[in-house]
Amino acid sequence: MERQRSFSIKPTRFWLFCFTIASSLTFISFCSVWVCKLSPSLRQETRAQFNATPTESPTRQVIVLQTMTVSSSNFSVSGFKGSILTGTHHATPRAATGSDRVSTGSTTTHGVATTSKNSNFSALRIQDPILSRTLVRQPQIASGSTGVSDRSQSSETGGVGVGSVVNSSSGSTSLQKSSRDASIYQKDQFSGCDITKGKWVFDESYPLYTNRSCPFIDEGFDCLGNGRPDMDYMKWRWQPQGCDIPRFDSSKMLEMLRGKRLVFVGDSINRNQFESMLCLLMGAVEDPTRVYETRKRKITKEKGNYSFRFADYACSVEYYVTHFLVHEGKARVGQKRRQVLRIDSIDRGSSRWRGADILVFNTAHWWSHDKTKAGANYFQEMGQVYPHLDVSTAFRKALTTWASWVDNNINPRKTRVFFRSSSPSHFRGGLWNSGGHCAEATRPINETLLTPSRPEKNMIVEEVLMQMKTDVTLLNITSLSEYRIDAHPSIYGKKIRSSKTQDCSHWCLPGVPDTWNQLLYFHLHHNQNLKPTM
Repeated sequence: MERQRSFSIKPTRFWLFCFTIASSLTFISFCSVWVCKLSPSLRQETRAQFNATPTESPTRQVIVLQTMTVSSSNFSVSGFKGSILTGTHHATPRAATGSDRVSTGSTTTHGVATTSKNSNFSALRIQDPILSRTLVRQPQIASGSTGVSDRSQSSETGGVGVGSVVNSSSGSTSLQKSSRDASIYQKDQFSGCDITKGKWVFDESYPLYTNRSCPFIDEGFDCLGNGRPDMDYMKWRWQPQGCDIPRFDSSKMLEMLRGKRLVFVGDSINRNQFESMLCLLMGAVEDPTRVYETRKRKITKEKGNYSFRFADYACSVEYYVTHFLVHEGKARVGQKRRQVLRIDSIDRGSSRWRGADILVFNTAHWWSHDKTKAGANYFQEMGQVYPHLDVSTAFRKALTTWASWVDNNINPRKTRVFFRSSSPSHFRGGLWNSGGHCAEATRPINETLLTPSRPEKNMIVEEVLMQMKTDVTLLNITSLSEYRIDAHPSIYGKKIRSSKTQDCSHWCLPGVPDTWNQLLYFHLHHNQNLKPTM
């Protein structure tokens, strides 16, 4: 009886065992297929997380956006949204010329953007220490032929310069910039090259204007009108290494300025650039009588404030003099009232700067004068006059005062702010007031004879701009201008010439300041998405 019961139960157990094994195999197979299908997205998410760069400082947030280009799958920004990009802002690519070509294999430094031709993705890194969120921007696509100056007409014989290519490529990719590092140290970098490094090439198509076509060149800068016999100083064109910058287009510049205010604020070197801009813009004006100074002032060095109206474009180009950006006044020192510089108070003319759409600041030239350099009983702060204060310390304090004014009074959504770096002087054999001269120079300095410098004032400017809330573009003109010892007025700054005092600080017009404005135009032209709005 027991054998029969045992024999009848055994088939049931056997079939139960088989069913359990089959179910387990089916479940394992299903899980394996599911895991295999899920693994690409897991690998994608893991890679994105691993490439998220940690913050460099308490005020900097850095994120790396990777766009996968493998053929098996197409990962987009939205694919990362749930993992690392929550709360970020994305800007879509904008084609400048309708071209969809993007150059590869280029690298721009200082964390602005990096692309690698040896990998299957391109990474764009944007830093912003101001906002609590991180801005992620896509590259702005530009045709390689856009904004390229005509080089076929130029002769590079005698070209001089220094520097090396950071990286060049067949296509030209112009990046939208919102990072603090890009704003200051690398504002000059576009299309994979540094436009501050290059050489001057002789170009017969220059100058873009003359003292006859432009009535706004004052006597101090009108070298040709004052009798300078050579004309080659007007025919040198700046050529960056590895890329081209667009020739100044007066028509396009006036269109960008339509309904706006372009304001230059600073010393007489900024007036040099201001007059250059007026002359360049006149090239697109059909009726010269439609351009006028609103108070009917003629430009001279005695009067420091000017506002020129371009009636057909409802815009103005203005200049306001301030040697130091801070207030020059008087204070009692001992028994006498002395002239002092209030390094903790902005210049009293600052109310005129408000409301501008484009602001170009500078200061440096007057900080080298004897009374400034000596610093004895000259700098005032908090109502106290320092018996002695180092000029570099005073310069930093004054720039901090200016920076605070900009942060508190300028709306960055309306106004684009530039700060031009220091302009080099070329006095030989003495200083400006002790027999320094440059009249014998008729060609730029050869690259082998020049070691580019980085003046202390420029380094202080960079440090101050790094601390600002407002995004300020450093217009770096120092190194490229150092070659141009031939382009100063020297003895041709006056109609009645004298060899005793030469001007080796300011610049002849046409001349080097035209290139400064070409760089200004370049920044505005390639960043029209950041262009000030009304």
